[in-house]
Order: sequence, then C-alpha cells, then structure tokens
Amino acid sequence: MPSFSNSLYNKRKNFEIRLIKTWAVDLGEDRMIRKLKKDDHESVIELIGHKPAENLFIIGDIEAFGYDSKFQEIWGQFQNDKLIAVLLRYNQNYIPFSEHHYDVNGFAEIINRNPERIELSGLKHLIEPLQEFMNRDVRKHSETYYAKCTGLSYKVDEERIKSANYLQPSEYQENVEMLRSIPEFATGNFSVEGREHAEKYKTGRTYILRNEQGTMVASASTTAENSQSAMIVGVGTRPGFERRGYATLCMEKLCSELLAEGKSLCLFYENPAAGKIYKRLGFTDIGLWTMIRYESL
Repeated sequence: MPSFSNSLYNKRKNFEIRLIKTWAVDLGEDRMIRKLKKDDHESVIELIGHKPAENLFIIGDIEAFGYDSKFQEIWGQFQNDKLIAVLLRYNQNYIPFSEHHYDVNGFAEIINRNPERIELSGLKHLIEPLQEFMNRDVRKHSETYYAKCTGLSYKVDEERIKSANYLQPSEYQENVEMLRSIPEFATGNFSVEGREHAEKYKTGRTYILRNEQGTMVASASTTAENSQSAMIVGVGTRPGFERRGYATLCMEKLCSELLAEGKSLCLFYENPAAGKIYKRLGFTDIGLWTMIRYESL
C-alpha cells in the first residue's frame, strides 16, 4: 500500500504531541491522547505485553520499526498518567487495543485525518465502536475467528515429529507450488520472495513433510513472528494426501518449537471444522477479528 505523501507527513509532524481531551463520564476524570515516543516503550509493553497473541501485530511492528518512522505511528490514551489504550498505524492499516473503555471518538479523529484508503482491523469488540465514527464508505468488511495457544493439549511423539523438516531455500518454489495447488489457497499470497524475506528477517518459518516417495505432502508456517508471539499460517496438505495426519504432524513440530521458545501462538480460521482440529492441538478462541477496508475521502 502507498505511504503518505511528503506534504501530508510534514503536516502530521507538526502534531507530534497533539493532545485530544475528552470527558469520561463513567470515571469522572480527564483523559488525553498523544503520539507515543521511544521513551513510552515501557508503558506500552506493560499494557500489551501480557497479551502477546492479541497484540501480535502491534508488538511485531514496534519491534521492527519503532516509534519514529514515516510509515508507522503509535498513539496512546492516558488516564491519570497511565497508558490505557494504543492505536497503531502501519502504512494505511490501523489497529487499536485496550482492555477497558477507550476514547473512541479521539481515535476516530486521528484515523479520519488520513484522506487515503485505509484498513481498520482488530478484535471485534474494539472495532465495533469505531465504525460509527468513520466518515467514509466501506470497501470490504470481513470477520474471522481468532484463536491462541500457550501450550499443546497433549504430549507429542518426539520421534515422529522429527520427520517434519525445516524448509530450505532450494525448496521454496516447490512449497509455493504445493500450497497454490490447494483449492482454498489458490489465491493466497505465497511467493519465493516472501519465504526469502521471512528467513532474512526471522519473521517466519516453515516446516514441511515428505512421504516415502519424496513428495512434499504438507506444510505449516508462521508469519509476523516477534519476541513474544507468532501467527500460524499456510497449514495445508497436497490434494490427494488429505486425512493422513500430515498437516497435523507439521503443526506439532512447528508449535512445539515455538512454545519451547516461550512464544504465544495465534491463528485465523474461517471454517469451524478447521477450528476443531486446531482446538484439539490446544488452541482456544480469543474472539472474532474484524477487518474493514474503507474508501479514500
């Protein structure tokens, strides 16, 4: 997605510490929103760090790009000098997080300053209040189940999962072609370049399984990895080899490794049948994740 124009960015810099004050009737206290800086990092982690799966994207983007970037900004809402909510902008994508009621109108005002096409995403109960304040037309509105895992529900067979191997560069193209052969992944965003980027920046990893004939029959990957969490993606089996436990074995290997590193895992799923498979592994639903794409002003 395109970044803001230089003129718009320069205007935004003039609002580096812009304050927006509202009256919280239920608490009877002043609240304020301001742009966050590196000095605020400890407060940010205190707010979002104990829910690494829910805040996978915010944590990952802050670790990768910090608080002083042209394509990324983070605002925070304070109450009695305590950070209670954050709003992250990465390019044209906005993600809010709070464990309490937050200044919906204040966050909406920040988002609506952006005249470009935007995407608003996050946990459904945080996105719903913002919708009525968005002053633009909706291009696409979607929701998907969001689940997390902090431990597998059973002990895996350590010898068995050794047959799942870390994807090597020489296998990237074969893996991409296998995933594209799966009907539900036909339009997926899989590429050799994506695999190379994930390996270079350590934002993702993939485990594959081959059968006795050497055919790659299944794989499972991560994306958006950070120091605390990772998202599971691209769990699939080559057509004609389903229902033999191949994808589950890849998941067992991948999840065991990540959990041993102390990371929380999360994933999206749309099909309740697929959800049952993930829940057998130890995933539990967090809620619904909402994604809304808006037209430009």
